[in-house]
Amino acid sequence: MIKQGLIYLSLGVLLGISACKKFLDQPPDNRAELNTPEQVSQLLGTAYPQANYMSFFESISDNVADKGAGVLERTNRDPYHFEDVQDQYQDSPEYYWQACYAAIAAANQALQVCNTATPRSAYSSQRGEALLARAYAHFMLVNVFSKVYNPSSAGNDPGIPYVTEPENVVEKQYERKTVAYVYDMIEKDLTEGLPLLDDKRYTIPRYHFTRSAAHAFAARYYLFKQEYAKVVEHANQVFASGNVVSVLRPWNTTYLNITYLELFARYARATEPANLLLVETASWWGRNYFRLRYGLTAGIRNQIFSNNVTGGRWAFEFQTFTTGTDNYLIPKVNEYVVRNSINSDIGVGYVVVPLLTTEEVLFNRIEANAFLNNTTAAIADLNTYASTRIMNYDAAQHTITASRLRNFYGTNDLRTAILTTLFSFKRAEFVQEGMRWLDLIRYNVPVVHFTAEGNVLDLAGDDPRRVFQLPQSAQQAGLQLNPR
Repeated sequence: MIKQGLIYLSLGVLLGISACKKFLDQPPDNRAELNTPEQVSQLLGTAYPQANYMSFFESISDNVADKGAGVLERTNRDPYHFEDVQDQYQDSPEYYWQACYAAIAAANQALQVCNTATPRSAYSSQRGEALLARAYAHFMLVNVFSKVYNPSSAGNDPGIPYVTEPENVVEKQYERKTVAYVYDMIEKDLTEGLPLLDDKRYTIPRYHFTRSAAHAFAARYYLFKQEYAKVVEHANQVFASGNVVSVLRPWNTTYLNITYLELFARYARATEPANLLLVETASWWGRNYFRLRYGLTAGIRNQIFSNNVTGGRWAFEFQTFTTGTDNYLIPKVNEYVVRNSINSDIGVGYVVVPLLTTEEVLFNRIEANAFLNNTTAAIADLNTYASTRIMNYDAAQHTITASRLRNFYGTNDLRTAILTTLFSFKRAEFVQEGMRWLDLIRYNVPVVHFTAEGNVLDLAGDDPRRVFQLPQSAQQAGLQLNPR
């Protein structure tokens, strides 16, 4: 099964059992049924994967190195060694798998109510959110546990189960079908759900699929699918006001003038314009990401924040701290602990993860325009981004031009120069957040890790270990594990 006990949601629906049907026909209270749009909205608060991918994404990427000492976690150690993660708890791939399918179960339960309610129009917005949430969770699953989308092989590459109905049996059998099938289903849900969204319905919009968040997700989806005109189309909807700078993080202004504690508190806040979709996750990444043995070192930091095409220095450098030898951190991931009881010394750590941001949307538009040969537009967006990230930014000194790009990289291929700049900017922007991995898999970039003991670990562009292994429990649902 995908997740044992998946049907036992906090707002679960009572299933008919013949032996006690008459008893079940009389729900003990109004929590047992979903019969109002407001109740469905409450259920949809759980339709987002409440798990964090940052640990295993960042640890397998080229953003980390072996410090020789530090906190040891399997969710950090195993990906660094390109081994299957031997952990099923917070921050592990298996935990993420379970959380995604739990989110999908909530979305499907909501859709079942929306599709049978009278009048159906009263549930239109909830239906749109459920479709977007279902599409997002499946999109993340297929890109963690299957090969990345390739037009020439997606029709044969094994995907993940695309679940469209609530589970009503304990051990249901599923099939993986293909990556192409999963992508088709994602697009169906995405395009059907987006027009139904109503931003006015949300009390705290950043924790739900608003129209801007949906367009941001669509831009990511079409980027993976290499349909670049649609990437630009959806990205433009996110920036419909035209003032892109106002919705980017103010790294070289406001962020430089606040303390690191204030930055921790602000980075994933719902009032930060750059955050388009947030989710609360059980995770120890907030306390561990700078203390782990395999993490951001001085060497990797210098590599990421090295000379760039603007000739200026990154504002990130001036908000990077060390809490000991090679324990470098940028104040992004802020943990809070929910204690087991009011007097307890133990509890569960949580972090809020920005799932979709304006920065990613801008990057996606740059990449799409580069492939569409809209180089002027791509360079303009690179300059917009740089104007919010370079210390003491001066347009006369730091503006990126076509000739500057060619000269900096020593190439006449302007598209290559734009893309190289883009990925260096993205790497700097999302360091310690795991997003680098999504670019590495899309372009089949090899990764090499070195150990303090002198071993060299290679992950080639076509290595099957780039696809994270399905949980062993998935075999019970009839799913074939990924090759090794």
